[in-house]
Amino acid sequence: MALVDRFSRWLERLLEFVSALLVVGLTAIVVYAVCWRYLGGASPRWYDEVASILLVWLTYYAGALAALKRGHIAVESVLVAFPTHLRMVAALIGEVFVLGFFAVLAWTGMVLLDIVGGMSLISLRWMSLQVTQSVIPIGAALFILAQVLSLPRHLARLRRGVSLEQEEIDHALAKAKEVMEREGEPAREGRP
Repeated sequence: MALVDRFSRWLERLLEFVSALLVVGLTAIVVYAVCWRYLGGASPRWYDEVASILLVWLTYYAGALAALKRGHIAVESVLVAFPTHLRMVAALIGEVFVLGFFAVLAWTGMVLLDIVGGMSLISLRWMSLQVTQSVIPIGAALFILAQVLSLPRHLARLRRGVSLEQEEIDHALAKAKEVMEREGEPAREGRP
């Protein structure tokens, strides 16, 4: 489990770095285009296409990061309400559907890369569509990896009957209690 946790932390840092880099790049391109429009009267012709591609890349990489942190929209409180054996079966069925969807997306992305071979962007003829569209199979594979890496902790939490939201609330309350005790204030039950 320690190896999985270390690899998860490494992947989390990598996805955070890539996502941050994409945000900075997208912001720089948009600011550049706005300045160019005000100073020169028109945006660069490549701006819209490149900004759209960077936004898609950001969506895939940040989505994989959210999957690693189990941060996507979920209704775990419904699962937690089930009896333990049904809860675990429902969770595993859900995981199979999610992993299956992203496996199909990765395969379809690879097929798409074959289809767009030799094509390029309209505004930047030197940029291959295979490079820009590679985010589909790569992002899907990263999402699958993130789901698999976060699965043991997710299942353990569900086995205990605790949702991610409740775990986060309990963690925040424990931190607040710790801070209050360190500052010499008596901690009250319930709310800090």
